[in-house]
Amino acid sequence: MSADAVAAMLERLEADRIKFIRLQFSDLQGQPKNVAIPAIQAEKALTDGISFDGSSIEGFARIEESDMVLKPDISTYTILPWRKGESNVARFICDVYRPNGKPFEGDPRYVLKKVCAEAAEMGYTFNTGPELEFFLFKMIDGRPSTEFQDVGGYFDLAPTDLAENVRRDIVLALTDMGFEIEASHHEVAESQHEIDFKYADALKTADNVVTFKFATKTIALINGLHATFMAKPIFGINGSGMHTNCSLFKDGKNAFYDPEAPLQLSETALNFIGGVLKHVRGITRIANPTINSYKRLVPGYEAPVYISWSASNRTALCRVPAPRGNSTRVELRSPDPTCNPYLTFAAILAAGMDGVKNGIAPPPSADRNIFHLSDEERKAAGIDTLPGTLMESNAALLGDELLCSTLGSHVVENLDRIAMMEWDAFRTMIHPWEVEQYLSKF
Repeated sequence: MSADAVAAMLERLEADRIKFIRLQFSDLQGQPKNVAIPAIQAEKALTDGISFDGSSIEGFARIEESDMVLKPDISTYTILPWRKGESNVARFICDVYRPNGKPFEGDPRYVLKKVCAEAAEMGYTFNTGPELEFFLFKMIDGRPSTEFQDVGGYFDLAPTDLAENVRRDIVLALTDMGFEIEASHHEVAESQHEIDFKYADALKTADNVVTFKFATKTIALINGLHATFMAKPIFGINGSGMHTNCSLFKDGKNAFYDPEAPLQLSETALNFIGGVLKHVRGITRIANPTINSYKRLVPGYEAPVYISWSASNRTALCRVPAPRGNSTRVELRSPDPTCNPYLTFAAILAAGMDGVKNGIAPPPSADRNIFHLSDEERKAAGIDTLPGTLMESNAALLGDELLCSTLGSHVVENLDRIAMMEWDAFRTMIHPWEVEQYLSKF
């Protein structure tokens, strides 16, 4: 960072009456972490960076090589609107470096930046626009519960949607933080909501996803509620997804749009879809990273299960929404909001670019309701299924050379370790269903 940029940033901090600064980064599971410093340390942070111990951060480093350095990205500067007053608090998202000045290969943000740079060498900018769903539950005795805050349904209004004011507060806070909010509404399930913000390049969007979740949880808590992005918190109703709209731009134009082609989809778009579908079983480990994620990926609740694409069919895994021109995009419907957005976008881009570089054609589009097809009909159409468990998707990732190379050995080894630990804990736990089924019977 140049001396002029540092000086300008220091002047801005003083003008904004910033007293404390949060240096934020994400662990391998996408959980936001931060180191708080007083404003007097801002110059050091902006020049040399701030050191921290990475051994306690999930997926970072062993204790014998734990020294890490946080370096702020000044483009991510924002004031936390819920901490405004005489002593304002600012936030920077940081890149993680080793003490020798080299980027830390386990930093999810670095992984995404590296893949975006490779696409840029071919002239492409990767844009993403995620749609995050979440639940607002009541807090009971100071602890999160699964008790509904409202009984609203899709697009309902108050008084049925009792969380309307909370959504408004979240939207206002995000707007203060620089978001361009496009829509806010109640979702299908009781107490389920969605707030959509404008697409951007993948790195900025991944930063926005982390900020969105952090801000939503904070504003909900201020209002006495718990916001959860858990994929399937309640059996029998819809889970929460993070449908991810993707597009490639080249020379300022949408590379997915071809007005003369069938469906007005360019060969680049079709090949991108082909690449994503080829690698989607491995992508699932990253886009659906918890045991609970696979309780959402079941038929009957609008979540995609079958590996397919269509320009009109919402039951397909990859959907091409109707708008064309610069709005032409591919929507991958399987990710859920528990994912690490940096790693998820990196995996999607790497898979799509594999399709573009190697001319991978997608299978025929699936234009019927796939949920209504029999197993035999799906098999005849060549429609495979997504992994049904975390262990199945973990094995798919480990067997995908492209994705393993994209993520790097450090990330892959730690994702494998986390999956094994989580699965073992789940496998050996006695669950309420087992007690209900077997205790009186045997």
